[in-house]
Amino acid sequence: MYKNFFKPLLDKILAVVLILVLSPVMAVVAILIYLWDGRPVLFIQERPGYREKIFKIYKFRTMTNEKDKHGNLLPDEKRLKGIGKIIRSLSLDELPQLFNILKGDMSFVGPRPLLVEYLPLYNEQQRKRHNVKPGITGLAQVMGRNAISWKEKFEYDIEYVDNLSFWLDLKIIFLTIWKVVKREGVSQKGQATMEKFDGRN
Repeated sequence: MYKNFFKPLLDKILAVVLILVLSPVMAVVAILIYLWDGRPVLFIQERPGYREKIFKIYKFRTMTNEKDKHGNLLPDEKRLKGIGKIIRSLSLDELPQLFNILKGDMSFVGPRPLLVEYLPLYNEQQRKRHNVKPGITGLAQVMGRNAISWKEKFEYDIEYVDNLSFWLDLKIIFLTIWKVVKREGVSQKGQATMEKFDGRN
């Protein structure tokens, strides 16, 4: 009952409230990105969601468009700087995903939506992460976010799927707020964010 009715209902109600309350913050973030690095302000990318259905995720762009002399984008760690780094560390880049929740593509809590290119790399156990809607935050995020290994991340994702409940969601939301305040786990050691999943790590 909670997963199929109350959770989606609470998601939409809370998304509407937060969009109204945080619209001034989102406007300021959008202006800062525009002044710092120009357009586009939003980063839009296809991601797999519930039952692997592809949707477009919205985030504030935090990386610059800097390129090398051959016209190729510089590595992530060299493009994540200045205002973008601050926005990422405060998790403000995730705010546009409130509209993904409103559309029904995402939930507040669930496994983070990863890249479409990872789909063929999952084993059957890892694929279970798509048995629920992806979330803005999740169990893996409060247990280490990008600072833990892929193996650990998938284990936490499956643990969440197997134990989904209102109280677990509430616990994850409160822990997320604490993690954001402390700015923990934003990146993996030696990486700007997280190394790519290759089916082994």
